[in-house]
Amino acid sequence: MTEGPDALKSQLRARGYPGRAALVILDARSGELLYGEQADEQMPAASTIKVPILVRALERCQQGTLHLGERLTLRAEDRVTGAGVLQELEPGLSLTLQDLLTLMIVVSDNTATNLVIDHIGLPDLQHWLSVQMPRSRLVGKLQLPEHLRNEAQQRGERNATTAHEQAQLLARLYRGELLDAEHTRLALSILERQQYRDILARHAPRGDSGELLYPVLSKSGELTGVHHDVGLLLFPRPLSVALLSSGGSDPREHPGNHDVQLLAETLWPLLYRAGFGS
Repeated sequence: MTEGPDALKSQLRARGYPGRAALVILDARSGELLYGEQADEQMPAASTIKVPILVRALERCQQGTLHLGERLTLRAEDRVTGAGVLQELEPGLSLTLQDLLTLMIVVSDNTATNLVIDHIGLPDLQHWLSVQMPRSRLVGKLQLPEHLRNEAQQRGERNATTAHEQAQLLARLYRGELLDAEHTRLALSILERQQYRDILARHAPRGDSGELLYPVLSKSGELTGVHHDVGLLLFPRPLSVALLSSGGSDPREHPGNHDVQLLAETLWPLLYRAGFGS
């Protein structure tokens, strides 16, 4: 790629985007950095924090300290707002750990995520992040009412990550460096089934019937003014990509969000050149 060091920023500014953006594109096979902009800048993690939670949960299953088939019971007090479907269901529902991991990624379910955090243990996840992704942090469970937030959350600390660490994690997952073959396949399968396709997959090539010509395995993240998408794009040259943004001006949680459209339209030419070698 021959893009300048701030190609994304300059193009977004020219189109009136008011926020800031970080982007890393890696060759997923080799780990080679193809493009980096604000790569190590900490951003609110939003739901991209669910990717390392997925990896750590599967690592614990691989080690035998957790089991994909073990069942956890949904309690009324477990249900939290935001993305997902479990908040709409009656307490007493029994779900396997694999069910919860799938819900956590595929529909970004916050209640499922909190059940997984509790099951793994917050200190375990925080230690794992400190080793594997030292500039990322999980402060606590998601979408808790104020009276249930821990001391760090009460101080205003929030989950954070960087584009570089997200892209590196996904590239290592793709290469089988984090999990054995069985658990790697499961992680990639879950990521491929994510239902939010507003940025990385928005302009990806599609066939006549609308199907993606190249798999996109991804996880989005969204807060007010914050729009992220991280994932693997299995083009002729497979890519690991992390786009993080904050400070957007369109508050709507909707695929037609103006900031989301700008990010996707500006990102796609960079991805095409990186993935197709032109």
